[in-house]
Amino acid sequence: MTPFVVPADARSWIEVASDSDFPIQNLPFAVAVHKGRGEGMVCAIGEFALDLPVLMETGLLDEEEFPWLDGFLGLDKESLSALRKRIFELLVDGSTELKDNTKLRKTAVLDRKNLVLTVPIPPTSFIDFYSGIEHASNVGKMFRPDMAPLLPNYRHLPVGYNGRSSSVVASGTKIIRPKGQTKGADDEMPTYGPTKEMDFELEMGFYIAEGNEMGKRINCKAAEEHVLGMVIVNDWSARDIQRWEYQPLGPFLSKSFATSVSPWLVTMDALEPFRIEGMEQDPEVLPHLRRQGQQHFDIALEVLLNGERICESNTMHLYWSMSQQIAHQTSNGTPIEFGDLYASGTISGPEPGSYGSMLELTWRGTKPIELAGGGSRTFLEDGDVLTMRAFAQGDGFRVGFGECLGEILPAVN
Repeated sequence: MTPFVVPADARSWIEVASDSDFPIQNLPFAVAVHKGRGEGMVCAIGEFALDLPVLMETGLLDEEEFPWLDGFLGLDKESLSALRKRIFELLVDGSTELKDNTKLRKTAVLDRKNLVLTVPIPPTSFIDFYSGIEHASNVGKMFRPDMAPLLPNYRHLPVGYNGRSSSVVASGTKIIRPKGQTKGADDEMPTYGPTKEMDFELEMGFYIAEGNEMGKRINCKAAEEHVLGMVIVNDWSARDIQRWEYQPLGPFLSKSFATSVSPWLVTMDALEPFRIEGMEQDPEVLPHLRRQGQQHFDIALEVLLNGERICESNTMHLYWSMSQQIAHQTSNGTPIEFGDLYASGTISGPEPGSYGSMLELTWRGTKPIELAGGGSRTFLEDGDVLTMRAFAQGDGFRVGFGECLGEILPAVN
């Protein structure tokens, strides 16, 4: 499929600030809840969003071509690309179909601030990888100081695990501090109670557009044809619970309580100009996992704690690409499905200010973060608001993802 890439010099008749996440080069999609008529798809442009069901009702979108505008269900990648192209035609400077229809604009062009947005697609499955090599190295240095930071398999396959799809929530959902078993190094017995080491993990995610039959593999070259679009993911973590429970099968309750996802699905077409080669993979991986062309992306990331920036990173620090993750997942014949959500794993850079978790930023709680507004943090406290942002910077425009936000609430008695 040939991607539809909006020219860098294109402009919309709707005014868009140069630093907006949502210029005409982006046109991401979300699902909004409307009072009185349920859910429907919207498309962002600047500070506004187009109500797509309204455009369909008035004939500006073809009902036969786009019959599913109440949500993403049943939508394939080619159809989403065609929809985005049609919206571009309605919004590009010089187009008059929507611009000159004053009555329609009042109902179809919405203020984004007034929208209530859901998770783009309630995931059928949630798979979390461990593809940030700097994060994996830092964790190894902290917890296995007398061993090599990376375990022997890390450079040979994308390590991952099956998460909990039922606790994937929309940005803005308040996160209750989880309880679980913990055991200190000097404790004789474990205890049950609220985590004292509440953490975030800065990740990017993608949704599957089309699956495969059980027993059939998806190769690296074709894998991205199965990707519908990307989102920001915050894989909330309880480090003290994780430390006690994770051996030998990996994390369970320390991760399953909540995962936040940004609402705007950014298409792969919009990200096409930001492809990069990715870091060198040494040793060379096995043939079925070898990259084909530019399968990584240059996407800037940042994390704010109570409005103060504490981390800046980039997806270029991922060792494994989305295509390699899909190829690995299906290499044994596993079927994947529409709506599966994949997360990258924590994306840390090589410098302390680019670490994508409190675990790393405070080096396991030994180096507290001093906040400009006063106070310090080793891990997240009740009342803290954690915000993640992501964008790819173009020439005179940016393709952004909006925000992925969550506030920590006290544990429930």
